Amino acid sequence: MRPWILTLLLAGLAMVGPFATDTYLPSFAGLAQHFAVSPLMVQQTLSVYLFAYALMTLFYGTLSDSFGRRPVILFSLLLFCAASAGAAMAQTFGQLLLFRGLQGLSAGAGMVVGQAIVRDSLQGPAAQRMLAHVMMVFGVAPAIAPVIGGWLQVLSGWRASFAFVLAIGLLLLLACARLLPESLPPAARHPFHAGAILQRFGTALRNRAFVLRSVAIGTLFGSFALYVASAASFVMGVLKLPATAFGWLFVPMIGGFVIGSALSARLAHSHSAAAMIRGGFGLMACAVLANLAYTWHFEASVPWAVLPIFAYTFGLALVLPPMTVQTLELYPHMRGLAASLQNFVQMMIFALVSAFVAPLLFHSACLLAAGMGTGMVVSWICWRLAAPARTPAVLAPYHE
Repeated sequence: MRPWILTLLLAGLAMVGPFATDTYLPSFAGLAQHFAVSPLMVQQTLSVYLFAYALMTLFYGTLSDSFGRRPVILFSLLLFCAASAGAAMAQTFGQLLLFRGLQGLSAGAGMVVGQAIVRDSLQGPAAQRMLAHVMMVFGVAPAIAPVIGGWLQVLSGWRASFAFVLAIGLLLLLACARLLPESLPPAARHPFHAGAILQRFGTALRNRAFVLRSVAIGTLFGSFALYVASAASFVMGVLKLPATAFGWLFVPMIGGFVIGSALSARLAHSHSAAAMIRGGFGLMACAVLANLAYTWHFEASVPWAVLPIFAYTFGLALVLPPMTVQTLELYPHMRGLAASLQNFVQMMIFALVSAFVAPLLFHSACLLAAGMGTGMVVSWICWRLAAPARTPAVLAPYHE
């Protein structure tokens, strides 16, 4: 398969999560009105999705190590389509929560197994370059999803957002059934034994470098995800914009991510991972200071309130590919398991931010800027505390 086709497929699979997360954000007020629930309850439709997403990321990589990458991807897409159809037809708020949970259980396979596919196929800078390309294409989804969702809400109501996500899932299911190759041959797979899997999870979680690096990636992503979880309140409450104006937040936010990913891919072969990580964190620190200074002295308004977010996500995109590759390389023979654990930590932090942190901060642009800066500082500390790259304790092989 040509590399660009694989890149598009993996980026499309990674887009499932952002589409399911962001498309319906402009419908928060409509959902609250339709089901007669509070905005805080509507926020939980996002939190339930994220907690389910995080939980299932623990298993998709390991399942793909045992049964192959392709079958796991196809099954998850089938479940995602069914859950999206259920959410579009939900008659009660409880039903909506249920189907949002099912969406979360199925949406994470593409990101987790996609990382394993990249590491199956490529090594070192080449893997970093492809991951950066995937992130660059994938970044389109969170930029356009809330914009599309805003217009769908205005034209057809909240159900149209879930119908749109269903159409995306069906399109990806057809494309993957026809084009996605199997990157893990049967001879390289491991028998599925729950006890051995739990033991290997425990071994990985006792590796100080792996845990600290995973937390560093997770808190850094969480600092960015804070604005995603707070989007409805930030755009319509703080910036006082209509439901069709979510692009003011998401276009610059994801634009920085896409441009940074393109630069990260270009620099992968000419600059060390350490240099890219230092440079990216330096840029993010400057963006946080600018955001704090502006929101402390002025009332938030566009475009000034979103320019520091653009700079921050640009730096974020520079550091995520090398940080991810260095973390997964600690377990080169169990990439699915390592990807599962790393993504679990990342999405669990996102879920906690959505459920508990965002509701405390999303009424103030200055508090959101402080929250973003806090996540960046915690991430830098964890990365620096991680032991230098070394060979971890070898995971015991599976036995029949």
